[in-house]
Amino acid sequence: MRNILYLFNLYLLLLPSAFSQIVLEQYVHEGLSNNQSIQQQRFALEKSIYALKEAKTLFLPQLSFQADYFLAGGGRTVDFPAGDLLNPVYESLNQLTNSNSFPQLENQSILLNPNNFYDTKFRTTMPLLNVEIEYNRRIKKEQVAMQQVVIDLYKRELAKEIQVAYFKYLQSMEAVKIYEATLDLVRENKRINESLFKNDKVNRTVVLRAENEITKFESLRENAQQDAHSGQAYFNFLLNKDLNTTIIIDKNYQKEASYLGDTSNIYQREELQQLKLAGSINQHLYNLSKSYSVPKLSAFIDLGSQGFDWNFDNQTRYYFLGASLKWDLFAGGRKRYQTSQAVLESKIIDAKTDYVASQLKLQFATAVNHFNASIYAYQAAISSFKTSEKYYADLLRLYKEGQALFIELLDAQNQLVQSKLQVNICLYDTYIKAVEVERANATFNLKN
Repeated sequence: MRNILYLFNLYLLLLPSAFSQIVLEQYVHEGLSNNQSIQQQRFALEKSIYALKEAKTLFLPQLSFQADYFLAGGGRTVDFPAGDLLNPVYESLNQLTNSNSFPQLENQSILLNPNNFYDTKFRTTMPLLNVEIEYNRRIKKEQVAMQQVVIDLYKRELAKEIQVAYFKYLQSMEAVKIYEATLDLVRENKRINESLFKNDKVNRTVVLRAENEITKFESLRENAQQDAHSGQAYFNFLLNKDLNTTIIIDKNYQKEASYLGDTSNIYQREELQQLKLAGSINQHLYNLSKSYSVPKLSAFIDLGSQGFDWNFDNQTRYYFLGASLKWDLFAGGRKRYQTSQAVLESKIIDAKTDYVASQLKLQFATAVNHFNASIYAYQAAISSFKTSEKYYADLLRLYKEGQALFIELLDAQNQLVQSKLQVNICLYDTYIKAVEVERANATFNLKN
């Protein structure tokens, strides 16, 4: 029975925190879905996917239709001595037959350019061996993965900004409440001073000073309200919503953020994933530069018709089948220089990866230290507030008894207000610092 009660109490303790996470995570995922910058990156991802699909089509046969028509006049000719060859024979035949059945022929001059000639065909080409196509496909595939990482990087940064904006909004709204409570306090002080003035225990200056305190805190409350409106507008801007949309105020964020460990997860950061993919792309480029030693082989087949005067019959139809082999044996050292560039780029990426990893480790360690410092600062602010609260209560009692000056009461009052504000600042600072640790460790769940 005791264990059941313990589990039930634990459930009640964790329920508000779980609800808080749900509310804030819903806001974050809403922002991730609606943000215009991320939408632009999604379009870029879609473009990369189409580029990958395009690269895959290079492995498939390609069919094209070609049509040519020629009209020609002038140009080079070939002389054919038809008369010189046949006329003597024809004269002999005419004498033998005692007739003119075999006429005399003129020598011919044949135009090399075809006149009134057409050639139409369907050509199908197919790559049989081409490693450049395969490396191009691999590069496009890695570019798709890199664009997805870019989107995740945008999302993670936006998730941080939304959470920080939310906590700053809560912080500003709490400041408004503090000033409103302070106004109740100074109005009560004014009432007390007016009563003391009627009984000739204080002079008119004290009452005027009490009225000035009301004016001062009304002005401070107005400034706090304007800050809250600005925070509301910025938060809704991040969510791509109307700037005046009401924000759900989660009252469960009234205790300091939970303690965070120092387990680093930086190797899951998108920045390092980008560099890893960049290294993979560079390796494909290196292999591509070395692929010149592999010949390229392709095949083609033409099905068409060609002839004069647009004739189309069995004599004009044809097919033409062939294969093409290309093997680059010498390119003036160009491929060797490309390979050397790829090798150096690989070294640059490796060095940059080590440097970025060190930066991210430092960022995480710094974020954890700042979070721990914010916890101590909040606890110190709580202690200072309790002291100021007790000091003000004691001084107010002494003031009512005529044993303290009004200036002393005002000093205690200001200390109380400042300590309240400091508690509010430090409280939400613990949540903001926790978000920074979460960002440095890349632990926020970006999936809906």
